[in-house]
Amino acid sequence: MADIHIEEFYKDAAIALVQLYNAFPRRINVFVEDIAGADEPDEFGLHSKRHMACFGTLLWLAEEGLLRYVDTIRQEALDQAVLTQQAFVRMSSPASPDLQEQEVAAGGAELPPAIREDFSTHIHMLRTALRSGSSAKISRVMQATFFRDSDDH
Repeated sequence: MADIHIEEFYKDAAIALVQLYNAFPRRINVFVEDIAGADEPDEFGLHSKRHMACFGTLLWLAEEGLLRYVDTIRQEALDQAVLTQQAFVRMSSPASPDLQEQEVAAGGAELPPAIREDFSTHIHMLRTALRSGSSAKISRVMQATFFRDSDDH
């Protein structure tokens, strides 16, 4: 993928969604700094483009119905954020067969069926993609998790 800002969007969204899933159903504060790294505002108090892009990703996820929050904490965080029912169900559901095949190819075929079932979920695929550090894998998993028609699954 040539557009770095889109790769960063997918990574920021994946990190935020995994944080929220890991805390579900508790409400938590989601800090931009925990996702995009430390940022020093300039002499006018303005954040970097990278920081603002991550903050924009969090707001976009809320606008698209994937998370809810009570308020923003300046441009630093979302206060009392939680996944929506739609996002929780989607992340807990089995991933598409093509993503599952990639997991099996990576050594998942020898696992017991119950564990293989856990490993087939979107949340597992997101965690695995983030651990890999591969922008292409993160983008592919995010697209499969949230941006493809749910009739494909």
